[in-house]
Amino acid sequence: MHTFNQIIRAVLFALLTIIGMIMAVIFMASTALAIAILYVVARLSGRPFGIKSYWNGRRRPNPAQAFQQRTHANRPQGAAKRQNVSDIEMREIN
Repeated sequence: MHTFNQIIRAVLFALLTIIGMIMAVIFMASTALAIAILYVVARLSGRPFGIKSYWNGRRRPNPAQAFQQRTHANRPQGAAKRQNVSDIEMREIN
């Protein structure tokens, strides 16, 4: 009986592994199809298609970078850049 249980477990594990591999292939194929559709649409609209440029266009801007761009845009042309500025308040706890 123990041998029969081991065989059943091995068969079920192999079946689960094969199903997982089929799911991974379907996922990869659907991803490739989506990228192909994006490429065709970009070509038809006359834009070059690159994964990096597409991803950069889809990402939300980083709030820190947006703040830096706004503050640098408002700075007068002759103003010197301030680098390595830190404001620290330190308290000793006994």
